[in-house]
Amino acid sequence: MPYRLLKNEHTARRGEFCTVHGTVQTPAFMNVATAAAIKGGLSALDLKDIRCQVMLCNTYHLHLRPGDGLVAGLGGLHHFTRWDGPILTDSGGFQVFSLAKLRQITEEGVTFHSHLDGHEIFMGPEESMRIQANLGSTIAMAFDECVENPAQHDYSKASCERTTRWLARCKGELGRLKAEGKAVNPHQLLFGINQGCTFADLRVEHMKRIAEMELDGYAIGGLAVGEPAAEMYRIITAVEPFMPKDKIRYLMGVGTPGNILEGVRRGVDLFDCVMPSRNARHGHLNTWGGVINIKNLKYERDESPIDPQCDCPVCRNFSRAYLRHLFKADELLGMHLAVMHNLYFYNRLMERIRAALDEGSFEAFHDQYVTLLDTRI
Repeated sequence: MPYRLLKNEHTARRGEFCTVHGTVQTPAFMNVATAAAIKGGLSALDLKDIRCQVMLCNTYHLHLRPGDGLVAGLGGLHHFTRWDGPILTDSGGFQVFSLAKLRQITEEGVTFHSHLDGHEIFMGPEESMRIQANLGSTIAMAFDECVENPAQHDYSKASCERTTRWLARCKGELGRLKAEGKAVNPHQLLFGINQGCTFADLRVEHMKRIAEMELDGYAIGGLAVGEPAAEMYRIITAVEPFMPKDKIRYLMGVGTPGNILEGVRRGVDLFDCVMPSRNARHGHLNTWGGVINIKNLKYERDESPIDPQCDCPVCRNFSRAYLRHLFKADELLGMHLAVMHNLYFYNRLMERIRAALDEGSFEAFHDQYVTLLDTRI
């Protein structure tokens, strides 16, 4: 089994996830490299410096460019990017439903138009698996329908049933590709995705159904898309008892440090979000005392690091005054350093969460930081 549960503190879990590309200590945050690059100019070598464990890339974007066939011809994402740790590829489902203005959903899959040039594309479970097999990621995500919130119960129920059928097709197709030697990574893992909008009954029933399919991991999708945080926590709490205890759990697209602490508290092992890099590119930086806006005038002559408690490469070498200058001068270096700091902060947060779980003190750590870290200074 890839996942090994080391210990619990109430519902919170401390574990290890063993893959062909290395072992991930969990809970963990996956650094988002949508088009095989972190926005902000970070390379695979930079990711090592900021303690990244897992890189996340996107099937939809890489299929459009440079093309998954080209990536396969160049040895897969690991060789292409020079990242040697685990890589998770999102299935493309969320992008199909969020970026495509015109789309038609059938039992076979989804016909839509590229957001780049408008050409027509068809993607279904088999197509998503073939693309991800070409990319050679460590973990492939199943193709699912991500329904917008709020949604009608009847439509959400039908969508869950279709997503379950699509999941069975994903599992069959990935198995076929690996058996026929057509997958760049013959050890590629498959995660299923729980859907059901904010309807607890649908979420629980769908989780029960997909848990029977014996996958390598399970994700909760379709949250953090505009609903109140309390609704997200309610759904996680409802679904968690029905998620297999011996499989890794992934909450997709989440979130703030406070969201992560609440997710860990409810039994989640993996997280990803564009928020730390996106916020950094706008000058909003995470610290152990809350979030600062480095563009503020009060930092003009401030020679202290972004966060005196942080030992990232940026805080060890540069001042707030210098970073503020870089942003005001529109220098790309400012964006690069800011993204590096925020991602380091997130990875360091996960290390401290794991240490607290090891020591049996996570609840106290949660209570100390759950509100503080999301507070804007």
